Amino acid sequence: MPMPTLTYPTTAKVETVDDYHGTSVADPYRWLENDTAKDVEAWVKEQNKVTFDFLGQIPYREQIRSRFEELYNYPKLSSPIKAGDYYFFYKNNGLQNQSVIYFQQGMDGTPEVFLDPNALSPDGTVSIGLVGFSHDYKYVTYSRSEAGSDWQELHTMEVATKTELPDVLKWVKFSGADWYGDGFFYSRYPAPEEGLEFSATNSFHQVFYHKRGDDQTNDELVYENTTNPRLYHYVDVTEDEKYLVLYAAEGTDGYECHYKELGTNGWNFTPLFTGYKNKSNILQHVDGRFLVNTDIDAPNYRLVSIDPNNPAKENWTDIIPESENLLNGVNTGGGKLYANYLSKATTQIFEMEYDGSNKKEIQLPGPGSAGGFSGRENYTTLFYTFTSFTYPPTIFKYDIASGTSEVFYKTELQFNPEDYESKQVFYPSKDGTPVSMFIVHKKGLKMDGTNPTYLYGYGGFNISLTPSFSSSRIILLENGGVFAMANLRGGGEYGEEWHKAGMLHNKQNVFDDFIAAGEYLIKEKYTSSEKLAIAGGSNGGLLVGACMTQRPELFKVAFPAVGVMDMLRYHKFTVGFGWIPEYGSSDSADHFKNLYAFSPVHNLKEGVSYPATMVTTADHDDRVVPAHSFKFAATLQEKHKGTNPVLIRIETDAGHGAGKPTSKIIEEQADIWSFLFYNMGIKSLPSADKAVAESH
Repeated sequence: MPMPTLTYPTTAKVETVDDYHGTSVADPYRWLENDTAKDVEAWVKEQNKVTFDFLGQIPYREQIRSRFEELYNYPKLSSPIKAGDYYFFYKNNGLQNQSVIYFQQGMDGTPEVFLDPNALSPDGTVSIGLVGFSHDYKYVTYSRSEAGSDWQELHTMEVATKTELPDVLKWVKFSGADWYGDGFFYSRYPAPEEGLEFSATNSFHQVFYHKRGDDQTNDELVYENTTNPRLYHYVDVTEDEKYLVLYAAEGTDGYECHYKELGTNGWNFTPLFTGYKNKSNILQHVDGRFLVNTDIDAPNYRLVSIDPNNPAKENWTDIIPESENLLNGVNTGGGKLYANYLSKATTQIFEMEYDGSNKKEIQLPGPGSAGGFSGRENYTTLFYTFTSFTYPPTIFKYDIASGTSEVFYKTELQFNPEDYESKQVFYPSKDGTPVSMFIVHKKGLKMDGTNPTYLYGYGGFNISLTPSFSSSRIILLENGGVFAMANLRGGGEYGEEWHKAGMLHNKQNVFDDFIAAGEYLIKEKYTSSEKLAIAGGSNGGLLVGACMTQRPELFKVAFPAVGVMDMLRYHKFTVGFGWIPEYGSSDSADHFKNLYAFSPVHNLKEGVSYPATMVTTADHDDRVVPAHSFKFAATLQEKHKGTNPVLIRIETDAGHGAGKPTSKIIEEQADIWSFLFYNMGIKSLPSADKAVAESH
């Protein structure tokens, strides 16, 4: 089908040149970094008009939107959270913009609404979350965020009466509420300059103690580092309330750990782990010793017991030694340990005593992803959730005494999971490294190289991609498509060595792994270059941007979402400096050369035909600021040659992704699938045709 001729908005170029260690680098679209400026707001409107005019003429767009709404319209529940005599849970009836928080007395009590964020904004852009209960469960603190921003307000309520207390804490970011006594610890930044709330660098992350009922101006400063303004600080109170644990991180990789005995004067912390190369966190304080999950001398992690009075490494006791599989995490509940392992990127759960004895595997429904098994020492029942590509999220209730599980809540959907199959394959990357990939499609699908295929990846920050269910993905699968998800280097699926193999100077390995995944899918006749789309968000947006600039002919469609596209300036916005341990910084001559080699906005070339591209971002994204996507889209439109559309879809009153209302999710996903099918030359869709026939 012929593509309509597109006229892109004219994007002004302003001569701006930086000198990076003797290399001159032009940045003509830097003015787009000021996302609150009138001319940038006008540019956003013009770009959105072109994008939505294009999407509006796709014949089956409305049928896809309608079908996805039908698929998405099912009740969604979270695992219950036990809080004294009450159980709390999140529930979305199906199409509510935000999940409602309910509570009930005991397992057999009648659920009632505790907090409904949908009543706080007409467009559903206010999100809330429970972040901490007082030790006696009389009070709970919740976070409130608007338009998807990382900025939060903390509010406190009395549980039994649902009474909102006057406490309102502002300029909170990356924080919980860890109660101790009649108040709680939390982390915040100083108030930003007016007008720069969503773009200015965040500096001097501080820890405060807030006493219930006090004004925020009276909160006690617990910790700050005045010499290093870019550290993040998090705290945790041990379950027995004996210790306050402080974590200090330079960024998204390693962190320090310090502790202080509560009930003693002052806020002087004792270091337990120093330096920022490792990750060690205290799970529990038992019989005078800390249980610590660590990657020190164990890239696949291990659990050790440490005496805080004799913390030298030679005095550690191994509780769970390192194994060939990644120890993805350890939880405590009911006086037991629950070790969560990843074996070939799927979950295994083992229960054991605090000393590591009586180890037994908990049987899961099959290969997939499980999480939960967490609670206080006196709990007798725990909950966990299991899911896979073809197994919708199901909540199980686990009885600790008998070691048995039973279904607590099963998701009912408008599709038959038995119609689909998933498998895991291994393929060689450019340097021969074997990489795993999950592939999902309809049973009996013919592998003749013509199937629309959506290849998804991330590859960074030690994040593991494991099997999960997506109702949106059904749109692709029921129309004869293939979903593929690769476990690229840089992720955490195979331990810290796998992560390191895709960070800093090894970042090109990640792109090579993703490109090799596409080549494998073509070689094995799942698809062809004319039917292959790539997608990823945030660090995954960088992945897509880098791969489409390095191998534009390999892919037909590209979806870089909220991506890190300007690798030379990413560290100058909001919390971008925190990614320096992962990427390196252009302030270093050595790292500049590496970053410049793959930075998506700097590697678009004049006169190249790039894949049909729909960049997606949001105007309130203060994690990866929209300037990245703005500059990439402007450069792509300037340099691209050919009929493939290269568009940017800018969501308004939304952020990096968290808290996005259901209505916006449905619209965006429908636009993505419509853009994918249309640019692959698919004139009609089986599911859309069926929906039209049934409507008559």
